[in-house]
Amino acid sequence: MRIYHGSNQIVRLPNLQSSRKLLDFGAGFYVTSDYDQAASWALSKTSRVGFGRPTVNVYELDMGAVAKLKIYKFNEPNKEWLDFVVANRKGLISRPNYDIVEGPIANDSTLFVINNYISGVIDENTALSLLLPQKLKDQYAFLTEKALACLKFIEEVLIDG
Repeated sequence: MRIYHGSNQIVRLPNLQSSRKLLDFGAGFYVTSDYDQAASWALSKTSRVGFGRPTVNVYELDMGAVAKLKIYKFNEPNKEWLDFVVANRKGLISRPNYDIVEGPIANDSTLFVINNYISGVIDENTALSLLLPQKLKDQYAFLTEKALACLKFIEEVLIDG
């Protein structure tokens, strides 16, 4: 299976040390199965850090090796997903219980809802009703070295920004 990571640079050897904390599924290496989403991430990251070149890194995922890992999958943005994302964004989950977490990505429109939920402006039912109709892309968070070992770098694609 091909998956993609958007960045401001080529990432031949992903690592966990450079991961930001307080992300949707915790500190890890994030990829998506959607090329356009990865390209969007690449443009956003390059703009945010102010250097580099928007790059989509393409990997082959070894599905045989992945089958031996602990994977947690969210099929939709439901209560369980919302609670998990909020706990990670608040830093309440310190160590991963899984090698890979897969599920919907909190995009620009969902961040508004999640931030309002975290701050108490809206309740859980309102947050979920606002999130469910959205067509969210997927994301995979590789949280352990065992998970990263399942990735094989294929190529980089430079994005014109």
